Order: sequence, then structure tokens, then C-alpha cells
Amino acid sequence: MIFRHGEVLIQIFEGDITEISVDAIVNPANSQLLMGGGVAGAIKRKGGIVIEKEARKMAPVDIGDAVVTSAGKLPAKWVIHAPTVRRPAGRASFESVSLATKAALRAAEKIGARSVAFPAMGAGVGGLGIAEAVQAMLAEITSHIDGGTGLEKIILVAWGQKALKEFMSAAKSVLEPYGLNYSQAHDIRM
Repeated sequence: MIFRHGEVLIQIFEGDITEISVDAIVNPANSQLLMGGGVAGAIKRKGGIVIEKEARKMAPVDIGDAVVTSAGKLPAKWVIHAPTVRRPAGRASFESVSLATKAALRAAEKIGARSVAFPAMGAGVGGLGIAEAVQAMLAEITSHIDGGTGLEKIILVAWGQKALKEFMSAAKSVLEPYGLNYSQAHDIRM
């Protein structure tokens, strides 16, 4: 699915966030910036231990704040670490995902990123449902865009077809109040 909000292109598709060529990808981190499992573990495995080493030098990071590291061997330039939980294996909430998304967008602006990719923040290891996570993320993303942004493209990456269906359903519920009917958005394959 692809649509515009203001001047920003928003894409939702199924894939691997560690393989996307964007300025920055977002890691839904824990406050200690330990990169053991879930998206963080995948970023460390594919990008290299250097990402975790850089991040750990800035720990702890509160929910609502974010830090930026290099992306190691990943195609992205940077990794934005935005905690959704306080400790490894902690539980995320709608509020923590909202705060983490807002922090990640602020960090993207600060480094001058034009494109950023998000996974389902706080879902998976964080325990929040995908639909609820995507609703929180899109609410913050649309609000951020409405306030003015230098971002040109925001990508929401679903891991697997089941997750993609949940992303699409959540997007529909968030987008309709903005006057964008689901039928106006286009389905794409990346």
C-alpha cells in the first residue's frame, strides 16, 4: 500500500527491514540498548556488533528519547534506537510506542534523514498487538507530518503476510479520519 499524507510518501509492505535502502531504520529498543532478540537482534546480526557497541555507549535511554548510531553493514545510513520498553523482554504499550515513534521521527529530522523505515514498534518481543502498534505509529506519523517535516518517505515494514494484513487493517482505521479512503491508497509490492 502506498499513499501520501501532506507531501510525505508513506509505504506499507512486507519485507525485511534490515535489507531496505533508506537513510535510517528504527530499532524498537529497550532502554539499555541491548540488542538480543526481535528486530534489534536481526539488526545486530546483519549489520554487525558495531551497532550495539555504539548504542550501548549512550545507554540508558528513556522511553520518549532516541539515539542514533551508524548502520554497520546494513544498506541504511543510520539506525535510530527508540526504546519501547525499559528492559529486555519488557512489555510495550500503546503509549510507549507513541512516545518511541515520536522520538524516532525527531531523531530522523535532527540527522537530516529524508527516508526512514519502521517495523511494528513494540510488537513481537514487546508483546503489543501489531494492529495496536501500527495505529499508535500512524497517529504519531500523521501528526508529525502535519507539524511540518523534512522527511520525504516513511516506510512501515511488516514481517510476513499475516503481519501485513494487520498493518493494512490498522492503516485503514487511522487513515479514514484524514479523508483518505482505503480505496484511494494503492497496493504495491516491493
